[in-house]
Amino acid sequence: MDEIAVLIGGKAGEGINIAGSVVMRLISGCGLRTAMYYDYPSLIKGGHNFAVIRGAAVQPYCHREGIDLVLALDQETVRRHQGRIRPGGRIIYDTGRVRELDGTGLPLDEIVKEEVAPAVTRNMGLIGAFCKACAIPWETVEAVLRRTVPKAVEANLRVAGRGYEAAGTVRSLPAPTAGRRVLPALTGNEAVALGLVEAGLEGYIAYPMTPASSILHFLAAGQEEFGISVVHPENEIGVMLMALGAAYAGRRVAVGTSGGGFCLMTEGFSLAGMAELPVLVVLAQRPGPSTGVPTYSGQGDLSFTLSAGQGEFPRLVAAPATLEEAWYWAGALLDLAWRFQTPAVLLTDKNLGEGMYTFHSAPERPPLPPVRWDGDGGYRRYAPGPDGVSPLADPGTAGAVVKVNSYAHDEAGVTVEDPPTVTRMAEKRKKKEKAMAEVLRGYPSVMTAGDPAAGTVLLCWGSTAGVCTEAAGDLGLRVVRPVVLSPFPTEPFGAALAGAGRVVAVEENLDGQLARLVRGEGHWVDAMIGKYDGRPFFLEDLERRLKEVGV
Repeated sequence: MDEIAVLIGGKAGEGINIAGSVVMRLISGCGLRTAMYYDYPSLIKGGHNFAVIRGAAVQPYCHREGIDLVLALDQETVRRHQGRIRPGGRIIYDTGRVRELDGTGLPLDEIVKEEVAPAVTRNMGLIGAFCKACAIPWETVEAVLRRTVPKAVEANLRVAGRGYEAAGTVRSLPAPTAGRRVLPALTGNEAVALGLVEAGLEGYIAYPMTPASSILHFLAAGQEEFGISVVHPENEIGVMLMALGAAYAGRRVAVGTSGGGFCLMTEGFSLAGMAELPVLVVLAQRPGPSTGVPTYSGQGDLSFTLSAGQGEFPRLVAAPATLEEAWYWAGALLDLAWRFQTPAVLLTDKNLGEGMYTFHSAPERPPLPPVRWDGDGGYRRYAPGPDGVSPLADPGTAGAVVKVNSYAHDEAGVTVEDPPTVTRMAEKRKKKEKAMAEVLRGYPSVMTAGDPAAGTVLLCWGSTAGVCTEAAGDLGLRVVRPVVLSPFPTEPFGAALAGAGRVVAVEENLDGQLARLVRGEGHWVDAMIGKYDGRPFFLEDLERRLKEVGV
C-alpha cells in the first residue's frame, strides 16, 4: 500500500492536534511522505476538532475526501466522518463515548483509570490500536511517542500499549527501505521561523493572532538557542512601531499577524515606506472581513496587502506554497527588505502555516547583503544611489547623523515641502521597484507544474498549489503560480503562460484577487473557481468544479 488517510476526532481539550502529529510521525516512520490538516473551532473546550493525515509515496500537499481509518473519541466524530470511510476502512472508537458499531471498540475510560494515566491520554489508546491495525512495530511506536509526547510519556506509552494489544491488523504500511529516508515533519509556521533564523533574524515581535500565533510560540521557546529576542507587545500598533524602532537601530526583525492585526499595522507600514525602514511582516491569512472565521483559512488579503498603507511606495510580497518555499522566502524577503530598505510581506494562510508536512531539505538562497555606508564624506541617510537605495549606517556610527523621517524629506532626512524635492525623493523611492524586479530575476519568482505543453492552465497562488498540482497530474493540465506578487514578475510569468489556450484561476477567495491582478498585468483569465468557507479544497472537489467550467 502506497497511500493511507487517517482521521482522529474529538472535542477541544482532548489533545487532537498532538495526537494527529503523533499519527503523522508514525506514518512518516514507515517511509511515506505526509500532510496533516488540523480543523478546530474558536473554542478552548468542547466543539468538534479533528486532524486528518494523508501519507503517500509522493509528497501530498492536499487531502482527498476518502478516509481509511477513523479514530473516534466521541459520537460527533462518527456522525460527521463515517460517510467518508473508503471500502475496507475501519472505525476505531471509544466504547464509553460512541454507540456500538462495526469496528474496533476500546473502553478508554477504563484503560486510563487502570493505568493511572491523565484523562487526555485516551487518544493514545486509539493511536496504539491504529498502529496495530497498520502493523507498525511496537518499537517504532515507542520511539515516536518518546520523541513527540511533551509530558507524562510513560503513562501515554502504557495507554497506547493497551490499545495496541486490543486491536487486530487491518492493513500494513510499508517498511522503510534503505533508499528512502525517513524525513522530519514541520508545520509551515515552523518552516517560516527557521527560515528567518537562518537568514540572521535578530528579533521577532508579535501579538498573538491565529493562524500566525505558533510562530511566536516556537521562536519564544527557542530564543536562547536561536540567539534572538522575542517580544509580545500590547497590540499590533505597538508591534509595528517597535519593529521599526529596531530596524532603525540596525536590527533584523520580523513581525507576525493575520489580516485584522495587519489592519492596525498599516499606518506603521506606510511609515516604513516613507522612512525606508526594512521590516518583514508574516501575514497568515484567515477568512474575513473583521474577525471572520478566526481558526480557518482563506486567501482574501492579497489585494489589501498590495495596496496597504497610505501613499505610494515599493513593497515586496511573496506567497509560498510548501514548507521548503516557506523556509526559502522567509529568509529571502528578510534579505531583500534590508537590501532595498523597504517593507516586505510573506503571505501565508492556515492551510500552510498550521498544516504539518514532510520536510525535504532547506533550499539555499543567493547571498544579498545590504548596502552599507563606507564612511567617506558626510553621511546622508537618503543619499541617492543608482537603484534608489541609500547606504545604511546604524545610529552611533562615527561621523554619521542617522535621521529618518515620516514627513517628505530631503537626502539628509530634513523635512521639506518644496515641489522639486518632494518629486525627486518620490522618484528615488520608485526606482527601487525596478531594481527589485531585476534582482528577483535570480529567484524562483514563478513556479510551474503539470504538463508544460498543456493548453489549459490552472492559475493559483499560495497553498492552493498542492491541490492544483495533483488535479493537473490527473487531468493533463498545466499549473502556473506566481510566488512573487510585488513587484509582479511580468516577464517570467508571461513566459510560463506562453501557449496557453485557456486559463482557470483557483483561489480561496470570492473575488478572484489573483485573477484580477493578472488581468491588470495584461493577461486573460477565462474562468474563476473560488472557495471561501474557510476549508481547503479536496482533490475530488476541485476536479468536479473544473468539469463544471468545461475542463
